[in-house]
Amino acid sequence: MSDPMKPRLVEVEAAATTAPLGYYSAVSTAFESYHAELYNFLRRSTRDEAAAEDLLQEAFLRLTREVDAGRTPEHVRAWLYRVASNLAISRGRRRTTAFDWMSRYGRQSLGEDVESPEAGVLARERTSALDTVLATLPTEARTALLLSADGFSGEEIAAAIGRSHAATRALLSRTRVRVRLELEQRGDVR
Repeated sequence: MSDPMKPRLVEVEAAATTAPLGYYSAVSTAFESYHAELYNFLRRSTRDEAAAEDLLQEAFLRLTREVDAGRTPEHVRAWLYRVASNLAISRGRRRTTAFDWMSRYGRQSLGEDVESPEAGVLARERTSALDTVLATLPTEARTALLLSADGFSGEEIAAAIGRSHAATRALLSRTRVRVRLELEQRGDVR
């Protein structure tokens, strides 16, 4: 028996691409159907609520542009996840570059207070082991793992991150092994 709270995807997809209610009905239908789950995915991917909101807004803005150009995606949900994944990956790359620059030139040159070693240790101790391990993963691997945890199929994950199905299976396998080994090293495997 299906969950009455979860939309049946086939019906939602059909409504999003063929709804006669107006020019942007596909966007409004998609927003109503997917914004909560897409936000949750982005929040877990970025570990930042504000960034997740920004990326969610950008994903739906891009959908609006596609509809405006007459290119409504055939599978709106998959298209949105692909765009959201790409936005999260791009954000991760930009942040990595910014953090590298800041670690070399930023804090001392800007005169900002540097966190004390004790405060840093206490902050790390408050972070859960799994979140710590997930944070060490490349953005693409973390995205694939989170999509897998949300029940997406290998084909859907491959489409979302822009890899072949075989490459995605290999990425997921390597990522799962890496997470398990790191948790075992920390003594946090249950």
